[in-house]
Amino acid sequence: MPARRHFGSVRKLPSGRYQASYWHNVTRHIAPVTFATKGDAQRWLSNIETTIHKGEWVDPAGGRMTVADLADRWKARDPSKRSSTKARDETILRIHILPTLGGRRLREVTPSDIQGIVNGWAQTRAPRTVDRQYDVLRAMFAYAVRSDWLSRTPCRGIKLPAVTSTRRRALSVEDVVTLAESIDPRYKTMVWLGAVLGLRWAEVAGLNVGSLDLLRNTVTVTQQLGRDRRLGEPKSHAGRRQFAIPHELGELIAAQMTANQPTGAEPDRLIFTTSRGQPLDYSHWRIRTWLPAIAKARLVGAGFHDLRRANATTLVAQGVDVKTAQTRLGHSDPRTTLTVYAQTVPEADRAAAKALGRTFFPRSRTDRARRAKSG
Repeated sequence: MPARRHFGSVRKLPSGRYQASYWHNVTRHIAPVTFATKGDAQRWLSNIETTIHKGEWVDPAGGRMTVADLADRWKARDPSKRSSTKARDETILRIHILPTLGGRRLREVTPSDIQGIVNGWAQTRAPRTVDRQYDVLRAMFAYAVRSDWLSRTPCRGIKLPAVTSTRRRALSVEDVVTLAESIDPRYKTMVWLGAVLGLRWAEVAGLNVGSLDLLRNTVTVTQQLGRDRRLGEPKSHAGRRQFAIPHELGELIAAQMTANQPTGAEPDRLIFTTSRGQPLDYSHWRIRTWLPAIAKARLVGAGFHDLRRANATTLVAQGVDVKTAQTRLGHSDPRTTLTVYAQTVPEADRAAAKALGRTFFPRSRTDRARRAKSG
């Protein structure tokens, strides 16, 4: 009867001790220690074989990897990630995670370490900010588990500060007019593009001369400006779109272009830039332009995205079909158009109340009519 073939291999070293090694995932792994007997080496290999069969095997390289090493590999794992997301993740890692954990080995990080970091964040930052930073930490360690560098993540059982729902600012037409008059004149048209067309800030900042056809009054969205001030693809495939614009808005855009003096021979030239002609930086623009404008307009708390919500609400309130609204807004799912953006307007709410009253209280309506005649 042939002898049972053992997992891995054992060889005797010149020192008289035994070295164990095995192949897994197209890589040869050598035991971190040598053994006094061949039997000890084989028992170590049997334990490794068992962990592989159970799906509990961990790459020994993970024991030597630091959190900083993991961060570098995690950032490089997805080349298709949007530049703005990359920039946000890198900032969170550089400022909030690596200074504390960067030099620690993966297997040294415990759930109590993670909870301590989260608790520290919660003392100085809003719950939503803590949640966003923790998402990066959790995703990074989950990647380590999927890559077999850890058997399980230390991000387990972590208690986060409660996130309370925030009331979105519902901007009226009057609010938009006031805001447009309060903002730096160079960026007045940006407010109208956000409210009338429902464009995202990145889409407005990424508009160039070639994306506008003021003879046909159309705009084509093919790119957006990332937080790193680089032009890239729209948020999704649905974000690439062309649609009509009101004549009045076309006139405002024409005036903006006249002020900037771009020509049709410069199709790639951005419509909105800094005073030096450079692409806008969202953070600087928000601090130096947007915040002073909403303070002056007494709309503190409003964000540029609220203009987009006002656009969706207006489309729905005016009876524009959901498919058209979805296409204009660049949503992949019509449920987003209805659920996330469309807000109730007071006029529509009062009209709904009257309709319900006529339906459920017809007798009261008749009695009122009779009293009116008798009086």
